[in-house]
Amino acid sequence: MIIARHFEAIAPAARGAVVAIGNFDGVHLGHQALIAEGQRIAKDLRAPFGILAFEPHPQEFFRRTPEKFRLTPFRTKAEMLKATGVEVLYALPFNAKMAAMTADQFIAEVLVAGLGVRHVLIGGDFQFGKNRSGGVAELQAAGAAQGFGVTIFSAVMGAGDHKISSTDIRTALKEGRPRDAARLLGHPWTVSGHVLHGDKRGRTIGFPTANVSLKGYLEPALGVYAVRVSSGGATYGGVANFGRRPTFDKQDTLLEVHLFDFAGDLYGKQIDVAFVDFIRAERKFAGLDALKAQITADGEEARRLLAGV
Repeated sequence: MIIARHFEAIAPAARGAVVAIGNFDGVHLGHQALIAEGQRIAKDLRAPFGILAFEPHPQEFFRRTPEKFRLTPFRTKAEMLKATGVEVLYALPFNAKMAAMTADQFIAEVLVAGLGVRHVLIGGDFQFGKNRSGGVAELQAAGAAQGFGVTIFSAVMGAGDHKISSTDIRTALKEGRPRDAARLLGHPWTVSGHVLHGDKRGRTIGFPTANVSLKGYLEPALGVYAVRVSSGGATYGGVANFGRRPTFDKQDTLLEVHLFDFAGDLYGKQIDVAFVDFIRAERKFAGLDALKAQITADGEEARRLLAGV
């Protein structure tokens, strides 16, 4: 997959593509359906298929807030898009210059002169340009005038005739509903990270953990989860705590994962942690004995939940 980080003088192989525009955070079922439609059109036109997704996310540029909301940081999203068969990812910088572009400038400079698009796919609520002044009508009129096709893709509906959205997935995770998030994503929400050295307290109480920072990811509900962990081509069931470890008076958030039936050293290695189900909220315990008893019970519940998946 070609990754283009600008729209000027891009590689010839990245020009003349069928391009779907959006954030594609999470690459959920709605995104996957849009990608499939774009690939069908690209095949008919004998053109490459690409995704235009701004980096950083426009919300990060405008809000300037430390709150983390991404389901998939850039690298993870790029890997997921590549796995779907996307040929080009236009990861265009969203900066002051891009934010100041009018709708007409965006069409003329980015889509036509820069990318040389053959066809564009957007959702019905797509808005673009300074102050979100451009929309479906403007893009359709420009396409008719300048010779590129435009497809308005109908939203994919979830339960209750409600369109699948990254916002709803974020809400489900923040509320401790990973199964609901998975139904919208088409797969369990998964985070990737390198195993960090911690205080090694879990090892001393008989429950060694792999510690992972969720830097760049949305923070789900604090608590204990049944998880599946992949590393080095193998997958293990496990139980994980995401939280501040109040029993030990910690304040920073950390994902601590105990892998079932695993013996080995994971320090420095990358692991993928899939959140399967929520077990309980994080809480403070009176001492180590109470904590160990609860961890044992959590492990048993995690095994039961994973067996049913």
